Amino acid sequence: MRIDLYSECNSYYSMVKLFFQISFYTNLFLGISNGLTAQRVLEVGPGKTFSNPQLAILQAKPGDTVLMYPAVYSGDYYIENLKGTSIARITVKGTDVDKVIIEGSQAFQFAEIEFVNIQDFSIRGQSVNGINIDDGGTYITPAKHVLVGHIKFLGLNATGNNDMLKLSGLDSFEVRDCEFNNGSEGGSGIDMVGCHAGWIHNLSFRNQGSNSIQAKGGCKDLHIERNSFINGGSRTLNLGGSTGQLYFRPLGVNYEAKDILVNSNFFEGSEAPIGFVGCRNVQVSNNTFYNPLKWIFRILQESSDTSFYLSCANNTFSNNIIFAKSINPTINIGPYTSEGTFKINNNLWFSSLTTNWRGPILPVVEKNGIYGLDPLLEDVANGNIKLKSNSPAIANGLKYNNYTLDFYNKFYKKIPVIGAAEHDLNTNNNDIKTNGINIFPNPCIDYFNISGIEEKSHVEIYNMIGEMLISLEYGGNETIDVSKLIPSSYIIKIKSNNTIHSLILIKK
Repeated sequence: MRIDLYSECNSYYSMVKLFFQISFYTNLFLGISNGLTAQRVLEVGPGKTFSNPQLAILQAKPGDTVLMYPAVYSGDYYIENLKGTSIARITVKGTDVDKVIIEGSQAFQFAEIEFVNIQDFSIRGQSVNGINIDDGGTYITPAKHVLVGHIKFLGLNATGNNDMLKLSGLDSFEVRDCEFNNGSEGGSGIDMVGCHAGWIHNLSFRNQGSNSIQAKGGCKDLHIERNSFINGGSRTLNLGGSTGQLYFRPLGVNYEAKDILVNSNFFEGSEAPIGFVGCRNVQVSNNTFYNPLKWIFRILQESSDTSFYLSCANNTFSNNIIFAKSINPTINIGPYTSEGTFKINNNLWFSSLTTNWRGPILPVVEKNGIYGLDPLLEDVANGNIKLKSNSPAIANGLKYNNYTLDFYNKFYKKIPVIGAAEHDLNTNNNDIKTNGINIFPNPCIDYFNISGIEEKSHVEIYNMIGEMLISLEYGGNETIDVSKLIPSSYIIKIKSNNTIHSLILIKK
């Protein structure tokens, strides 16, 4: 088995990005390849075997594809306990994203599903939620290993707290290459309650209500990168929120959101692009903010019960471009927060209204901020956020190891830019290597093996936030015991012959 690897990278988030990009992920973890097991295509549509996707999904087995042909489907499909496997996922997809359209008060509700791909169609006009994926209210058995990809959310016919993509109790998931247009006035593009280990990337949000993305109720280990947010809601990213104790997943956690990375995104408009709301260990770095309409970010604690809920604390805002156009945005700080624990550094603040604007009053003293210099964005009015060759943002950023790719999916340089877009987009990929290393079984339960490496290699296992959990010398034949690790995704680093190789292990 051949796996592309990124050498000498020290963070989970960089590794998981690369893992999702390589063919190993496409063919094994997602199970899209039809060559892995004997599979069926269950055809749906006018003149096909099944008149609607729900009828076909009820017949689906691991490895099957439910294929929807062009039509307008009535929606309101409820699907429960749909379960593929790690090497034979079940795929629900359309043949044409623009011609396969799901309507109804709710397009789909999926409960307690595992190893499922949902992709390549449009939904429109829902009066409740667009697509709902949840744990069926069980809390103990989350939905998991789900891909939502290349779906167009074309607008909700609702004004209240309704969401285009509602996720509750979902673990180990990916949302990619989707469009979210014209959300509900009181809802979110993506609303997450108690979701963990998610990668949200390459999405487009336009004209949202309250939020483009909300993560609350014990959400943890999320990576939000390379997305475009245009008028993304009153708080484009609501990182945290206000959740009743009975709805936290898992029950008993005392933070709204934790361990979230937000990088390489573009924000235009919004009353407040970022809301830090009862969250901890959230890093917002290398983003470009254009014309925020009131605040650049808010620090809030929506519950005053600090005997249970942890305060909003230990968050980072760095390496960002803030381009003020219609107003000079400020910072809003609410009660019961720990704003003094924030880290704010190395941002570029520019106002086209006020010469030598030095940014807003911050909760802590900023280190290495750049003030009053035009970042020289190339053509931001048309969505082009590339930097002109004499931009002061070039080669002035801090280097972070937990992400590597910019808004245009190119590698940041060793000394990166400030903002979401690296200047030289011809950066090569010399650091990406190919070899024959394999870890198996993957996913595993208690043990795994490694093949294709030299004897007497050193193996390290890291969790989602880069903490080393296991370090051992590997002789080449023995199994590695991970029975004490909780079910999650882990980064495996294999050091041999002065080279570091990294792979993703999924423990069930």
